[in-house]
Amino acid sequence: MNILEIIEKKRDKKELTKQEIEFFIKGYIKEEITDYQASALIMAIFINGMTKEETTNLSLSMANSGEILDLSKLNKTIVDKHSTGGVGDKVSICLLPLVASLGVPVAKMSGRGLGFTGGTVDKMQSIPGYQTEININTFLENVEKIGISMISQTMDLAPADKKLYALRDSISCVESLPLISSSIMSKKIANGADKIVLDVTVGKGAFMKKIEEARQLARQMIEIGKLANKETVCILTNMDEPLGYAVGNNLEVIEAIEFLKGNMPNDVKEVVLELGAYMLKLAKLGDNIEENKEKMLKNIYNGKALKKLKEMIQNQSGDVTYIEDTSKFEKAKYIREVKSTKNGYIQEINAESVGRLACSLGAGRIRKEDNIDNSVGIILNKKVSEQVKKDDILAYIYSNNQDKSKEVEDKLQDIILIEDKEIKRLSSVIEIIK
Repeated sequence: MNILEIIEKKRDKKELTKQEIEFFIKGYIKEEITDYQASALIMAIFINGMTKEETTNLSLSMANSGEILDLSKLNKTIVDKHSTGGVGDKVSICLLPLVASLGVPVAKMSGRGLGFTGGTVDKMQSIPGYQTEININTFLENVEKIGISMISQTMDLAPADKKLYALRDSISCVESLPLISSSIMSKKIANGADKIVLDVTVGKGAFMKKIEEARQLARQMIEIGKLANKETVCILTNMDEPLGYAVGNNLEVIEAIEFLKGNMPNDVKEVVLELGAYMLKLAKLGDNIEENKEKMLKNIYNGKALKKLKEMIQNQSGDVTYIEDTSKFEKAKYIREVKSTKNGYIQEINAESVGRLACSLGAGRIRKEDNIDNSVGIILNKKVSEQVKKDDILAYIYSNNQDKSKEVEDKLQDIILIEDKEIKRLSSVIEIIK
């Protein structure tokens, strides 16, 4: 077996065996296979696609290229939640303490944000003192002790995926469904969960812009899950406009805390309850989705979900007084109002454009090494379908640079599209695929 034969086989639209895929992944990690050879194979996959079995074998090979998190000592069904990314996505901070308060063990490793999509780890690190980088034994002890721990990815999980993703990016082969689905699922398999709930975001602020592309991606990941013996449910959610009102680290954390206090934006509520209801179902804690949602709402209103968030933060050296009094979070120097210039109805708030503006204020990274300013961002005051009048406040810009905030204001005026016609608000949950 050699790499040239494998490249030729895929070039000629033939199916690769499990052994051939493993040979490629192992050889590429050991640098026995060169970048130009790997590029040729990835391009052949990009053009000719992969079967379900090939995609699953690629996922498993990438998962097995590094460490695998062993969660068996927890002696419970572990359900992992993952989002394909978006703008204003503070779902994990709302959802995971909530399901943990209902008995679902949460062992969550999250990533950092890059570009216009925010990362859960960055948001959690905006809570003073909160430790996201702890060793695996402590991480597991935390889950055993209080039922939840959220940290940054400290293990060397699926290193082949990291290496292949960088290569795909450099040769314009990112947008391939088999390669996207195997990339996501390799990390989920390496994370050690028994079952997986995936939030597949769709729309302007998501990786998948079109509904049919998102459906195809979801179906592929479910097939990989089946073949890898990991039951997987995909929930397609709307990311045409930012989720909730806040975009920016401190601002999103405050919105998540307020959510757990019962002040729930409708779109965030819809997404959190749907994802959580399926997490409870997969954890065998309730088969009825609507009853599961009621259980979740009860634990928000009785304070148990917020208590679990505080317990996790305190357990990882965070300052819980910030949760009790969110006015303690660092504030941006300047808060600028963005006012409507006319009457009408909001037709569109392009999520990607808002995310890029927040990033330009310092709320995100263009490069991995960039620092984030936790205090800056954008808070929307209106959502799509709402009626506005001239001089109504559309948004607030939180900035530490007055000139930059003026520039962002001008761009936001163009992004928030207002017209005379009345439109209906779309559901935030588009479809369930299982």
